[in-house]
Amino acid sequence: MDALYTAVATANGREGRTVSSDGQVDLPLAFPPALGGNGQGTNPEQLFAAGYAACFASAMGAVARQEKIDVSEASVTAEVSIGKDDDGGFALAVVMRAELPEHLQGEAGRALLEKTHAYCPYSKATRGNIPVELVVE
Repeated sequence: MDALYTAVATANGREGRTVSSDGQVDLPLAFPPALGGNGQGTNPEQLFAAGYAACFASAMGAVARQEKIDVSEASVTAEVSIGKDDDGGFALAVVMRAELPEHLQGEAGRALLEKTHAYCPYSKATRGNIPVELVVE
């Protein structure tokens, strides 16, 4: 792969800070209350959800343009869950919800999400590693 852009960020754990090399991201990190923390900061799952939702929405726009489909009113929400896996460690799962216009309900919307999932760089990175459920809303 010939890199077109490289993002760089540094973190010092789940309870600390994360900072990007250009300073655009500078956030406190904390465990969420569900994992025993105080919730006084963001967490890796929220950051991953934000990035995946943005990437997937952008990929959907690219796929839609190729197919001459209007998705200007669409939005994408990523739900990233963390839980125990069978090995005693932790694993992630994603539900990707796309709120689509009326003309893309049913099979047309489902087909668009499947094509987007095949095209999106985040989807490619997670394929075979974590379950990703696609939902048309």
